[in-house]
Amino acid sequence: MAIIEIINYIKSVKLLYVIVLLVLFYLGSRLFSWIAGKTIHALVKKTKTEIDDKIIKGIHTPITWLLSFIAARVFILPLLDVQILSRINDSIIIAFITLIVIRIADVFIEEWGIKWAAKTKSTIDDALIPLFHKFSRIGFAIIGFILILHVWHVNITPFLASLGVAGIVLAFALQSTLGNIFGGISMILDKNVSVGDTIKLGSGESGVVEDVGIRSTKVRSFDNEIYIIPNGKLADTIIQNYAQPDISERIVIDFGVAYGTSPEKVRKIVVDVMKKHKDVMKKPEPRVVFAEMGDFTLKLQAICWVDSYKKRFDVKTSLVENIYNALNKNKIEIPFPTQTVYVKNSIKK
Repeated sequence: MAIIEIINYIKSVKLLYVIVLLVLFYLGSRLFSWIAGKTIHALVKKTKTEIDDKIIKGIHTPITWLLSFIAARVFILPLLDVQILSRINDSIIIAFITLIVIRIADVFIEEWGIKWAAKTKSTIDDALIPLFHKFSRIGFAIIGFILILHVWHVNITPFLASLGVAGIVLAFALQSTLGNIFGGISMILDKNVSVGDTIKLGSGESGVVEDVGIRSTKVRSFDNEIYIIPNGKLADTIIQNYAQPDISERIVIDFGVAYGTSPEKVRKIVVDVMKKHKDVMKKPEPRVVFAEMGDFTLKLQAICWVDSYKKRFDVKTSLVENIYNALNKNKIEIPFPTQTVYVKNSIKK
């Protein structure tokens, strides 16, 4: 009977009743969170990924407070019947839900970023991951703020209109920067260019890709100069990538011999020179093509392959010298450019 009298007394003093309920709900939410945390933690430990562990760790405290305010909204506020308290409580609930969503998004962006960064040598991921973090947080915070305004019956239409206008103005102001950022992202995702690749641009510049940054790409020329190219322009130009589809490379050497020389004899000599070179691939086999009968020479092409485009220059230089020496040794004439001039005597006798 004493307990019933105490409960009736607490109910008669509404404020004390509310305080007691708040304390009980908070303690209950803590207990529930502790039990659920132990149970869920035991389950997530069995999984191979660490995403669920990070999510549980990030949202544990906000979930506890969220449950307390939800309980207050359901059981306490109807007793008080104070509208402003209900709005404050609903605003806090929305704020905690927004915080939980932001922390979950952060975990997924971080995990995605780590896996992406592991596949690329560029530094673009170092700048993009924090950028994605900021954009996601700002986006979810704006949504949460709009929902809170709705709770307080604030007309959000002008706010949305001004936000749209501001977004358009910002997009125009940052058009070049955003084009470079998205150009860099598209190149990384499409895997058109990677750090270490040797490329040649449609405008003629060539070199080795040193870095793909968030706004620009650095290409080191063979003269040890750095080209800094905005990603937006690089994404719109023709790129000849020597490292794709694989790093093997064809070498073509143009040369000529005098008329009257046997093409078959020349073919045998030159193919033998290429086969003896240690860096020339056996497959595809080296070959010599009789390309054209020129004005003063028989034009031929020596064709072979190397297993890496990085060897192309040295191998080609070596082969040119070896072919020249082999032709000289076998007394194959390499003619100078010649021109025959006919002079007509038009002097009248």
